[in-house]
Amino acid sequence: MVKRPDDSLSRTFAALVDPTRRAILSRLAVHSDLSVSELAHPFAIKLPAVMKHLDVLADAGLVARQKSGRTVRCRLLPRPLGKAERWLARTSSFWNSRLDNLTAVLESEHGQRR
Repeated sequence: MVKRPDDSLSRTFAALVDPTRRAILSRLAVHSDLSVSELAHPFAIKLPAVMKHLDVLADAGLVARQKSGRTVRCRLLPRPLGKAERWLARTSSFWNSRLDNLTAVLESEHGQRR
């Protein structure tokens, strides 16, 4: 059995690693409310595999499921994606400033060699 990370940001990124799960989230972003069968339709995997993907997405807080009779409907919960986006923006900002500093040093050294 796969051990799931404890913190929410790690669970979000762990859920996003798989292309099938990303595709499920993309479908839910376009179609706000789909049944599990509707979600499973375009994938070349069996329904139990889709259910396992939905378990991971639900554990990460990315998908909510609601049962009505025999039908389970799913919807996207975007909040964890926003948290991941903010983390990526901070990280990107940090590395961009570091790379800008490196560029300035290299350009300065290159200019001194002439």
